[in-house]
Amino acid sequence: MREYICENRERNTKRKRGRVLAVCMIMTLVSLCGCVQLSPENWWSSTPSPAPDRVDTGFVVTGPDSYDSADTAVFVGRNEEENTVTFLNLDLGRRYTLSMDGTTRMYDRHGEAISLGQISLGDIVDVTFLKAKKHLTTMRLSSRAWSFTNVQNYEMNAARGEISIGSEAYKLTSNTQYLSGGRAIELMDLNAADVLSFQGIGNQIFSVRVEKGHGYLRLTNDENFVGGWIEVGQSMIRQITEDMLLLIPEGSYEVNVTNKGGGGVKTVVIHRNEETELDVGDLKIPEPQSGIVLFSLEPTETELYIDGKKVNASRPVELEYGLHQMIARAEGYQPITQYIRVSRESVGVEVKLEQVVPSQEEPAATTPPPTQTPSPGETNTDYYRVYVDSPEGAEVYLDGNYVGVVPCSFRKTSGAHVIILRKTDYETRSYTIQVDDEERDLSFSFADLVENTLTNP
Repeated sequence: MREYICENRERNTKRKRGRVLAVCMIMTLVSLCGCVQLSPENWWSSTPSPAPDRVDTGFVVTGPDSYDSADTAVFVGRNEEENTVTFLNLDLGRRYTLSMDGTTRMYDRHGEAISLGQISLGDIVDVTFLKAKKHLTTMRLSSRAWSFTNVQNYEMNAARGEISIGSEAYKLTSNTQYLSGGRAIELMDLNAADVLSFQGIGNQIFSVRVEKGHGYLRLTNDENFVGGWIEVGQSMIRQITEDMLLLIPEGSYEVNVTNKGGGGVKTVVIHRNEETELDVGDLKIPEPQSGIVLFSLEPTETELYIDGKKVNASRPVELEYGLHQMIARAEGYQPITQYIRVSRESVGVEVKLEQVVPSQEEPAATTPPPTQTPSPGETNTDYYRVYVDSPEGAEVYLDGNYVGVVPCSFRKTSGAHVIILRKTDYETRSYTIQVDDEERDLSFSFADLVENTLTNP
């Protein structure tokens, strides 16, 4: 009996120890659960567990206002596939590319939200970004920048690196960007006929964008009109030469072609960087007709040149029907150049020059007589020449007149000139060159022409 009681007590003691052990384990688990942040799916109590202390890992979550760098730059490129934009730093002249996402924001100069489509290549912008992530936070049209849009009247001096707009002169820099049709070009690609937009800061220009460019016009079947005249719109009058190629601002024009009283008017549309042919073979040339022109000159010692040739204006001058260039000059007077049209048997032309009062410091300037464009293949070497060395095989036109095939040369005349390079199945290109007045020859080498994808798909 005593043994039975002892065994029973021992069993009860083991049960108590087991219950105590179970309670301790449960309490331990509860204590551990209080130190672990459970996911919402495993919450078993509506009472939240206390949050653990934060640990600084160095990780920063990108937000709409996150940036560590800022810059004023020129917007020079966009890649839609990769959703990136490229900028040019104005101080160092370096390019860098940043990514965009839904947090990137765009603003105009006044801080109003706009879309990326409202910001154009060449715009000067203020940007903020995360440098390490190369992520664009904001882009805003810079309030520091000035802009002139659709400028037609400007004066470009490439030798001095200046552009005059109105009465102000602005400097071109090594970082100035030149853009046309969404692609980068060079300063030499610009032409005085182009309509441009400028952006800059202070007296420096940082972007030049072509708003209205130029194309090229060639006459075909024009044998009967060589030596006559072509009028393109209201801005260009040129004497027709054999195989000429004219640089014309893009747009639609009425073209008047005349010679010896014949010819007619046709309409052409000039597209940017494209060559347009105008067939004038169907225009008629009647039998040559002449008219008598009586000139009244003031002062009487005025020298008169008609179509580049000096004439005796003291007696009637017989001229064929049509358009003629007239230059009048006299020492101490302002010379004039104009065009006269002969369309009847007799016509009177009054020429009156304005006197120029020279300053005491400088002698009165005289105007040299008009010169003729040298013919291709001219071999006279008592003057300096301009050589075009490349691209080999391209046709060269100087101010619209054909001079030869590269390599070739022409007589050196100081000033700004337009060189047009043309080659079959290649894109026609033009460059504005500045020829100095030094006693030396000049040489130019231009980039290779690009194959025309329209004729060679």
